Amino acid sequence: MNWQPRAHRCSAFRGTQRRARRGEFFGLVGVNGAGKTTLLKCLLDFCDINGGSIEIFGTPHHQPAARKRLSFLPERFTPPYYLTGEDFIRYVLDMQAAPYDRGATEQMLRRLDLDRAVLAQPVRAYSKGMTQKLGLAACVLARKDLYILDEPSSGLDPRAHALLKAQLLELKREARTVLFTSHALADVAELCDRVAVIHAGTLRYLGTPAALCAQYSCSDLEQAFLRCIDGAAQPA
Repeated sequence: MNWQPRAHRCSAFRGTQRRARRGEFFGLVGVNGAGKTTLLKCLLDFCDINGGSIEIFGTPHHQPAARKRLSFLPERFTPPYYLTGEDFIRYVLDMQAAPYDRGATEQMLRRLDLDRAVLAQPVRAYSKGMTQKLGLAACVLARKDLYILDEPSSGLDPRAHALLKAQLLELKREARTVLFTSHALADVAELCDRVAVIHAGTLRYLGTPAALCAQYSCSDLEQAFLRCIDGAAQPA
């Protein structure tokens, strides 16, 4: 996936080509309002770019075919309130021409610590965490080559958070490509092959989490991130 956008609010990837490699876990990090979600919206053709280009698996991002091989979970995930959990998953898979398998669905719910009984319940009765798990389940069950996840751990309790990481590691073993935003920098350090730090609409860093820590002589990614966005001088 290549991008060279110069989008409104987000000039982070102005100029030279940037690429998330196939099978790579790529993290986007930054404070609120830095431009992370805007970049994802540009990738998905939800908002216009005023220059440059974006390709997904070699296809221009504005063509519907570019999104055929990806699955997306937004940060503010709100399924239709009148559907049951099972109705929603069936609906999502049907839109993507993917078969619905009740057994596989129940197995995925177990992996995310969600009782199978919720499949019969209307989503309006779900808590925030349950809703997030439903979205994650539908997203992964679509079995795509690329997953774009905007704050996937939002609203999850510690147990569900740990189970989500286990599921993401399973995608990593399957060589799926995952592009995600996260404020949980420990997750980024553990999961991501590379990370992009965006601050005030500009790209501050692009590389491995370990190299970012080394660049700022920090023992953890959180401290390296803070030094990066605060403009701390790099060590000689």
